[in-house]
Amino acid sequence: MTAQRPRLIVVGGGFAGLWCVRALAGEAIDITLLDRSNHHLFQPLLYQVATGGLSAPAIAAPLRHILRRQRNVRVLMAEVVGIDATARRVRLADGQELDGDWLLVASGSTHAYFGNEHWAPHAHGLKTLDDAMRIRAQVLGAFEHAELSSDPAERAAWLNFVVVGAGPTGVELAGTLAEIARHTLRSEFRSIDPTRARVLLVEGGSRVLSAFEPAMSARAQRQLERLGVEVRTNAAVTAVAADHAIIAGERIATHTVLWAAGVAASPLGALLGAPLDRAGRVLVQPDLSLPGHPRIFVAGDLACLRDRERQIPGVAPAAKQMGTHVAAAIRAQLRKRRVPSFRYRDYGALATIGRMAAVIQMGRLRLSGLPAWWFWLAAHVFFLIGFRNRLVVLIDWAWAYWTHQRHARIMTR
Repeated sequence: MTAQRPRLIVVGGGFAGLWCVRALAGEAIDITLLDRSNHHLFQPLLYQVATGGLSAPAIAAPLRHILRRQRNVRVLMAEVVGIDATARRVRLADGQELDGDWLLVASGSTHAYFGNEHWAPHAHGLKTLDDAMRIRAQVLGAFEHAELSSDPAERAAWLNFVVVGAGPTGVELAGTLAEIARHTLRSEFRSIDPTRARVLLVEGGSRVLSAFEPAMSARAQRQLERLGVEVRTNAAVTAVAADHAIIAGERIATHTVLWAAGVAASPLGALLGAPLDRAGRVLVQPDLSLPGHPRIFVAGDLACLRDRERQIPGVAPAAKQMGTHVAAAIRAQLRKRRVPSFRYRDYGALATIGRMAAVIQMGRLRLSGLPAWWFWLAAHVFFLIGFRNRLVVLIDWAWAYWTHQRHARIMTR
């Protein structure tokens, strides 16, 4: 009788999960990859889909296609609703249960409204393709509603865009919205002047891009302001409704509030029975394993781990490194070797602000403006999955660079 091969269940087809699965391609282990969607998403460029610069297939690829040649992997489009850590068992929404010899939970993160979840219907966040398409329709629809309106006050409200949170996503959204208003749409309407749209970037802290050095944050803010973005720091949002937001005590009439202010861990973390931090992330061991469960690992945005006295950031490079480390840990356990601790390698921080504007902080390297933008573009194209994705993005960006046009501006009701 043939002995059953070891089994690994991976929850989440993001960077951490996918990089773990691919790193185990040559191992005698059967892998089941579970994800609610059928695709892997390159989240760093999701804002480009939301603002009409790229189409969804340019930054996403079917998981089955990516893993089609890896014979030890089965991909299931399914939602995990329960986890039994003791048995290393997951329960799916359809009632089916799957057991594994190892379990990796890398289900990512979701939006955090800091106790104001009732704002969610009026302040859309950006985590999935569905989010991106919703924001695209909302942004483009705002200009259409303004064109239809005969009331000057209502027109102004439709042309007020508020982005909450000045991290990389917020900065990228605000800068791109300003470019759309001032360049892409400037000659396409007859009753309104899109260049008069107001883009307001709101940050509760003292500066934009707080993960960067203060000098780089200041450069980023100057570039945003040159694009026409109104930046407000030390400004708290106290209310969000369908037709307004209250910011630092001021009522702003707007129908478009985009939320980039915070993230919370996937609710699956709470099912593992392990300690969590305030954001719901699982406090893992140095090797990314669950305390008391050496064959259960947590990686990506769901994991909370300090490395060399600093919190590992929730960014794509960290998730990739974690996924690769989990694969190495499983390989070590298969061979009955010691599992090493995870060590994060910081490749620096990049953020684009708009056409020919970006900031980069990598080791001793500091760049801003056009050189940083070219560096940012090359890095993001390089890390896209699939040659076709890279080619499509290069063509789209080349077109946008020379014409200011954004081809993916189709919206549906």
